[in-house]
Amino acid sequence: MQDDVIFPAFGINAEKFWQRCSDLVRAEGYDNELAYMKCLLDYFAVDRPTNQQLKQLGAKMRLHKGLPQMFEEFNLDLLDKHQSAAGIQVEHFVVSSGLKILIEGSQLRPYLREVFGCEFAEDSEGKITFPKRVISHTQKTQFLFRINKGLLDMSQDVNDHMPDEARPVPFRNMIYIGDGLTDVPCFTIMRKNGGYAIAVYNPDDPTRASFKKCYDLSVHADRVRHVAPSDYRRGSHLRLLLEEIVREIADRILATH
Repeated sequence: MQDDVIFPAFGINAEKFWQRCSDLVRAEGYDNELAYMKCLLDYFAVDRPTNQQLKQLGAKMRLHKGLPQMFEEFNLDLLDKHQSAAGIQVEHFVVSSGLKILIEGSQLRPYLREVFGCEFAEDSEGKITFPKRVISHTQKTQFLFRINKGLLDMSQDVNDHMPDEARPVPFRNMIYIGDGLTDVPCFTIMRKNGGYAIAVYNPDDPTRASFKKCYDLSVHADRVRHVAPSDYRRGSHLRLLLEEIVREIADRILATH
């Protein structure tokens, strides 16, 4: 998302930016996500934007094929009348190590129940100053448990005990879609708790690196059930998988209640 909208807007060289992030991680021991946020602040220097400015940039983010149209189409005709009458709904969440504010400003936001991502605090003039929240690849799993328990307010303690039967979104009713190694902890949570894990790749990547990561996650690491190109249009492999899984989950919910 930053390559798409932030770098062009602020004249940041992507190659140099990511090299600097790598140097901080390798030579100075930074966590990846903190290195990323520090580099953003360093590159902005005195010309720090406000969160509102970043949010406006989010509207320019390129989305995968079929988004956000899929969300609307899911609302229209995915569930049958019996499933809908039983109160079954499909909800969408984003859990990202990227900037939450960009997603908040994107075309996706109207269709999302909640967005979890990295955040910057602001100074008295409204300019971003310091990381307010950082979500690493391991911390992503916390937000799966928040969804599982219905604790979407960050002031609520996700570690409080809650019986399985009281949790509003059982893991077996979840589908997690990710695109690489940073999603492995969440893939693992899904597999261990009966949920569905799908690794997606960029079919237009001539190096095949994106596909190879997903292939390894499926064949060698056994982290995911399915691998598919990141194409959400009607009739695509990924779309067919999602529709079938959602209907299977809805049928199971209907049969057990």
